[in-house]
Amino acid sequence: MNNVYLSKPGTVTCAGLDSDELWNSVVCGNQQGIKKVTAVSGDEFFVGKIADEKLEETTARFSMRIHRIQEMALNQISGEVAIAREKYGSDRIAVCVGSCDNGTEFSLSGHRIFFETGKFASNYSIEMQGADYPSTFVKEKFGLTGPCLSFSTACSSSGAAIIKGAQLLASGMADAVISGGVDIASDTVLLGFGSLEAVSSEITNPFSANRSGITLGEGAAFFVMTRENLFGTGIKLLGYGESSDAHHMTSPDPSGDGARRAMEMALEKAGLEPKDIDYLNLHGTGTRLNDLMESKAVAAVFGESKVAASTTKPFTGHTLGAGSAVELAVCFEAIRKNRNAEKNLLPLQKWDGVRDEEMPVLNLVDENNSGNCRKIKVCMSNSFAFGGSNCCLIVGER
Repeated sequence: MNNVYLSKPGTVTCAGLDSDELWNSVVCGNQQGIKKVTAVSGDEFFVGKIADEKLEETTARFSMRIHRIQEMALNQISGEVAIAREKYGSDRIAVCVGSCDNGTEFSLSGHRIFFETGKFASNYSIEMQGADYPSTFVKEKFGLTGPCLSFSTACSSSGAAIIKGAQLLASGMADAVISGGVDIASDTVLLGFGSLEAVSSEITNPFSANRSGITLGEGAAFFVMTRENLFGTGIKLLGYGESSDAHHMTSPDPSGDGARRAMEMALEKAGLEPKDIDYLNLHGTGTRLNDLMESKAVAAVFGESKVAASTTKPFTGHTLGAGSAVELAVCFEAIRKNRNAEKNLLPLQKWDGVRDEEMPVLNLVDENNSGNCRKIKVCMSNSFAFGGSNCCLIVGER
């Protein structure tokens, strides 16, 4: 695979307002960002919600929560964007953003007025609900004129955006790409997942025999991707894989075949063997079907090598379309933070420790298991979405 270097990530989640805070939360087991909230229906949910007082006003044309979160993350990499723009020009920088929310903050209130009066308010625009606006906003914020693409493949959206960014660099259509994702845990999302009976009544407990569903969250993560080590991180996107189950609208293929194929494609593209992966960030939503499927796929790919693994969703919540990018940021920090460490630190598996006997045994990193003593140089991250849209990313330094 051609060189694809990553800048430091700009991240905002309930587990931290930058990637350093996020890293500290996932290695220390800090779940304080997960709070119980009450939806407009009166139903209560545990949610990885970013505190309102932490969010600043946005320069976006539509001042919605999703763009306030997005801008906080983008501001953390604004210096890298300026360097890339100075070197390559605004027409040679592309934008690839994954997101699922289509302006629900304004669409709900807009439609309420429509149902009451028979017409939309004068300040309402259908563009507010456009799937393209999160990417358009990035382009407008930084004054860019290169390709601008949006991705909405549910929970693998930002992974698809990062993969497309690598492909734009490989094709020569761009010299730098701002890539990542953003999503919010709106009432629409909470009630929608609640209607599927997929939401846990407690904080999610992935891979446990007692698991009962997901905990939703919100957040954003963005990188600047280039063909040269412009920002000195030395960390690359080494490989990626995508597959489609086409099994069911919301349920994964129970065999795990699609997930397995995505991981194997990523390894092949990276020119790596399963034994070369030092840490695996699992999709790990905490639903009965997803965890069982993923454990089968991991066992099929890694066999006896027993890669150190964990899911970080018990700290951030499931950030939906932003999840791939947020979890890639965790992998990025796992490599960066362990470079000169006397003792390796890895994200913890926060669960009750009660193994599901239906699942293959995974090497879960928790308080009782440090995973391994290897230097952390190569990490893999899984994201599996509705419709069987599977995505696997590998980052590392060689």
